[in-house]
Amino acid sequence: MFESPKILGSWLLILCYMGVVLYFVIRGARKTQSMADYAIGNMGFSPISVALALAASITSAATFIINPGFVALYGWSAVISYAFVLPLGALISLIIFTKGFRSFGTSIKALTMAQWIGKRYGSKAFALFFAVLSLLLLTFIVLICVGITKVLSISLDTNQVYTLAGVIIFIFGYMTFGGANSMVYTNTIQAVIMIVVSIILLSSGYEHFSEGVHGFWDKLSNIDPKLSTYTNSSSPLFRDYFEIIFCQFVIGIAVICQPHIITKSLLLKSEKDVNTYLVWGIIVEALFFLVVIVGLYARLEFPDLTFQGKKLAMDGIVSAYVISEFPVILTLIIILGLISAGISTLEGLIQSLSTTITSDIIESQFGKQLFAGENGERKKIQVNRMVIAVLAILAFVFSYQQLLNPNLSVALFAQNGVYAYFSAAFVPVLFGTFFPRTPLIAPVAASITAVMVHFAIYYGRLGTYMQEEVRNPAIAATIAILAAIGVGFLFYFLFKNKQQKPELQAEQD
Repeated sequence: MFESPKILGSWLLILCYMGVVLYFVIRGARKTQSMADYAIGNMGFSPISVALALAASITSAATFIINPGFVALYGWSAVISYAFVLPLGALISLIIFTKGFRSFGTSIKALTMAQWIGKRYGSKAFALFFAVLSLLLLTFIVLICVGITKVLSISLDTNQVYTLAGVIIFIFGYMTFGGANSMVYTNTIQAVIMIVVSIILLSSGYEHFSEGVHGFWDKLSNIDPKLSTYTNSSSPLFRDYFEIIFCQFVIGIAVICQPHIITKSLLLKSEKDVNTYLVWGIIVEALFFLVVIVGLYARLEFPDLTFQGKKLAMDGIVSAYVISEFPVILTLIIILGLISAGISTLEGLIQSLSTTITSDIIESQFGKQLFAGENGERKKIQVNRMVIAVLAILAFVFSYQQLLNPNLSVALFAQNGVYAYFSAAFVPVLFGTFFPRTPLIAPVAASITAVMVHFAIYYGRLGTYMQEEVRNPAIAATIAILAAIGVGFLFYFLFKNKQQKPELQAEQD
């Protein structure tokens, strides 16, 4: 098994990493006595720690492992899309939404996105709708599990299926106990590692600039002229400026409306912490988004996209680049950073999704029967652990399928589910933050429209962009978001004069 120093070092590093994580999990678990503690914690986190946790949560295996593969295949057009346009939309959206979302969320003690929406519009049914819709986030969990598995299997020289099983058992296992109290600390450590790794990866291609920027572009053009152009007509995702700029900017604005991202602000203990949180979060996240540029370096390293005589799958390009390019010590550090990028987001998804299922589906429907009596909170935690176990099984089944038969990349599988979710969530968060007298029918109609339009376009192959074998979920989601905004405002203006005051809504809930 340990045929090289890199493999032995990888095993030792992973075992040490597991020990550190378990230390913080045990520490946090001791302070977790209720679902509220599990969801938003009961410890005083510094705004910088929460900001680093935010940056680590926004950035996942997609940014560090999967998206650079798109860049390696399709070049500069993918860099524009993933390193500049989408991040610009996301960071602007983060600034716009954070204060309003946090202000209302803390006032009603919301633990989840579904609770925030339900309380904001005075509708338990609407909260339940979003709780069920959040199951789409399982597709993102699958992406991360596949990404981490790709990195670890090549680093540890292990079978992918066994590696996947180990990843899921370990991470889902400790998340049954940790929750927010441990997650902020583990995310902070992961973010620090990711900062170091980002700098290493971004500087790793310096030798390709020996003849200047023009020389760098010439090297890419010699492999494939389309790698150095603003658009790539032979790609399924970056064919023109509509896909590269317009769609990705819209997606970037809406992507913040995911529970493991926007609810991070609820961990802040004071309003005065928000600005510090935003400044640090934005600076660190901007650095993380730039990491996709390493895909260009990887393509120069593997011009024919082969490694050790084998054709490289898109999702394995970064892993191969790291193993081939760096000496032992740097390889180990980068491997740690790559898995940190995935685990940090995976922790947030497991925490937010399990909390949503437990609190907003199971408790809302069966709470009186299941959680009555003095031990109600303890029973909720036990049920939450069973929910995480079920999510682990589902994650393994879908991840196994994506390892064997991906449609170009697991990213497309994840995007289709996640994009549908935040397409539906965007208008409720937008109106709920900035329009206090919004009638319930407006966000409900907008959300239903978004889901229907997204899946109708994607699976119905509506429009010229959807005729290829590999379809771009960003196009379906962009049209869905725009349709939802239009429907939302239509119903807002039609019914706003009939809307009750927000405080009356809250009393009816």
